[in-house]
Amino acid sequence: KDIIDRITYAKRIQDQILPSGEMFTKQLAQTFVLFRPKDIVSGDFYWLAQKNNKSLFAAVDCTGHGVPGAFMSIVGYNLLDKIVGEYGTTEPDKILNELNKGVANTLRQEVASDAIKDGMDIALCSFDKETNVLEYAGAYNPLYIISKNKLEVMNGETIKPNIIDNNGLMLYEIKADRFPIGYYSEGANSFSKHSFQLSKGDVIYLFSDGFADQFGGEKGKKFRYKQLKELLLSINDLSMEEQKIKLETALSNWMGDFEQIDDVIVIGSKL
Repeated sequence: KDIIDRITYAKRIQDQILPSGEMFTKQLAQTFVLFRPKDIVSGDFYWLAQKNNKSLFAAVDCTGHGVPGAFMSIVGYNLLDKIVGEYGTTEPDKILNELNKGVANTLRQEVASDAIKDGMDIALCSFDKETNVLEYAGAYNPLYIISKNKLEVMNGETIKPNIIDNNGLMLYEIKADRFPIGYYSEGANSFSKHSFQLSKGDVIYLFSDGFADQFGGEKGKKFRYKQLKELLLSINDLSMEEQKIKLETALSNWMGDFEQIDDVIVIGSKL
């Protein structure tokens, strides 16, 4: 009981550190954050910052969950604040490159033979509210954009919709780089930046793997990303708060009597 009481108090501290829903909607009016820790405190976390006319936000999945994951989340949160707040960096790829170095240095991963081999997966966006340009970079965690229009890509990429529903609504999956944060060494891979010109009504989603990997249903299988994409398309015309409720309900119904296996975070924002 003492241990659980202390972890529950630690959750209060973690909740105070994370941005509130009001902070999100002040910067990004139509936004929801679905946050469902597995073990009281969470290894998943969400982050928000503003620099000049840009809103920066991220969904982050640290190695582990519960207490070890929560320790990692504090490391990641503080580093992101420092990189943007003190260094003034606003380009997502550069932020992730600095975060990669910072996590490795904090955990002494470069010098210690018994260094902690922990890191984090992340989807990070920077949105310019004057130009409606969205920039994204990711470590394993992709970005979904749902739009009624052909997506305008600004850096020469050709991107096709992953799914088109019966009403012509298109879901674009922008894939992340396939290496994590926290394993930095000289000559390490640099993260890629993807830039898009968004239109009014476009919706973006950032998330960890907790939702798609959850076991449940009649056969006890994973929810999977395909089903998540179809669900997001089916609820796209709802308000963001209603979308959050639909996602929470779908997850609970899928789990049934199965135990939650990981932390869950989903961020949705409509332009």
